[in-house]
Amino acid sequence: METVENKVVMRFPSKAANIGFARTAVALFASQLEFTLDELDEIKIAVSEAVSNAVIHGYKGTEGEITVTCRLTNDRLEITVKDEGRGIADVEQALEPAFTTEPEERMGLGLVFVREYMDKLEIDSEPGRGTSLFMIKSPTQARVHS
Repeated sequence: METVENKVVMRFPSKAANIGFARTAVALFASQLEFTLDELDEIKIAVSEAVSNAVIHGYKGTEGEITVTCRLTNDRLEITVKDEGRGIADVEQALEPAFTTEPEERMGLGLVFVREYMDKLEIDSEPGRGTSLFMIKSPTQARVHS
């Protein structure tokens, strides 16, 4: 049976300066499980990309609030990154490599990295109502013993 061992909720303005804060805070929180250094790096990248998307695309030049919720269970980390920004018109298209709404400035790989580095990714988004990314990652040891 899965038990919640710890939980943290962070809310901060959609400023680029907070991307590094979010990635470091989540990695420190995740280190309570037996993640390898490579897995912690993957978590940092996924969180950076998720928060960056909220700052750059979700709020696009305006300021809003981003909420990052982390839950640790006995064998996994769950992360939710939520904004109330512009939303994504076509989630499937947004998951395509090299798709971007700003081709002159972006490579379109953010969500590709998130999906690659996490064990599970769910995206709930609606234009005008914001986006929520739900991610799960288990340490290699937990996946081997499951």
